[in-house]
Amino acid sequence: MQTKTNALDVEKIRQDFPILKREVHPGVPLVYLDSTATSQKPVQVIEAMDRYYRSTNSNIHRGIHVLAEESTAEYEAARQKIAQFIHAASPRQVIFTRNTTESINLVAYSWGRHNLNSGDVIILTEMEHHSNLVPWQMLAQERSLRLEFIPVNEEGLLDLEVYHNLLNLQPRLVAFMQMSNVLGTINPAKEIIELAHQAGALALVDAAQSAPHLPVDVQDLDADFFAFSAHKMCGPTGIGVLYGKKELLENMPPFLGGGDMIKRVQLRSFSSNELPHRFEAGTPAIAEAIGFGAAIDFLTEIGMPKIERYEKEIISYALERLEEVPGVRVLGPAAEHRGGVASFTLTDIHPHDISQILDRFGIAIRAGHHCAMPLHEKYGLSATARASFYLYSTLAEVDKLAESLYEVRKIFGM
Repeated sequence: MQTKTNALDVEKIRQDFPILKREVHPGVPLVYLDSTATSQKPVQVIEAMDRYYRSTNSNIHRGIHVLAEESTAEYEAARQKIAQFIHAASPRQVIFTRNTTESINLVAYSWGRHNLNSGDVIILTEMEHHSNLVPWQMLAQERSLRLEFIPVNEEGLLDLEVYHNLLNLQPRLVAFMQMSNVLGTINPAKEIIELAHQAGALALVDAAQSAPHLPVDVQDLDADFFAFSAHKMCGPTGIGVLYGKKELLENMPPFLGGGDMIKRVQLRSFSSNELPHRFEAGTPAIAEAIGFGAAIDFLTEIGMPKIERYEKEIISYALERLEEVPGVRVLGPAAEHRGGVASFTLTDIHPHDISQILDRFGIAIRAGHHCAMPLHEKYGLSATARASFYLYSTLAEVDKLAESLYEVRKIFGM
């Protein structure tokens, strides 16, 4: 079956991704269904980074020669593009980090250690990625904090009634993912944040899965902190973003010490630089920032609302096809409540075996706990197989996945 959609010209989009032309085995073309782990990169991003290294490569901010000034301009232009993409009021609110994980750790180490004390409550959810669990667990152990969790109900949605009750504990912070990397659940971020603020808490959004797939407006959400990674949204690895409200960032101590995060240094003291440089110690990922800017251009030109609509189409179709396969159990809610993620089990076949056999057919999926062990334990599972889709995925690839799962069953004598 070919992709038929009013949202995107998928075949045209695929032409921009060189890796999608690859055969992973002789005569076996790649079917890439692992975009939740990392997306593939369009030629526009690859060429932007190549141009930087070929013609502009220099350190930024401190040099006054031509290359340094050009590099600085491109680096800061990327920051501006990202600020516009998420509708931040100012590019000074966009802090470059290595990834979502580092962004959340930055908040935990800087804001958390500066503001939280023994007995303070942090509310998380049962569906969180380890990146939004472990930093708070570490801080809780150090500061004797109390962690509470919004449960996941049988449909794979957050139990907001329990959340209302937890807010009576007067939490200092509510930290949650906008979209689950396992269930695909799209959480009602604006409602969760509004309720947190009514209870006097700040709200941190793990947007690693949502920023690549949904239109984002941090001001409309009223998010206090918002974290995401370039590599999941057509950009390079090794760079991410922490957005924060200006007044919060200005009152947070530096996370790392070194060059560029200082205004003045003496032998026994220092004064911090202004935003955003206060949190960007040392030589940053310059080429990666430029590549991130190119990825933002790419996604913006296509249009995030179109990407969102298309992914609704493809996940709806994927759920239909997967449910046809005997023995398949898909975790998570109905298509109207989820993004392009389908984590599933197949009878008694281990997900690693499923993944290994699918690889013979050129199909790349993820198998494991997807850095969400507590969520898998809730479902009584050690692992799941996960197929995930993006703007370059096709309905024909969904068909290939379903057909290959029948072959997996045959191999195991089912």
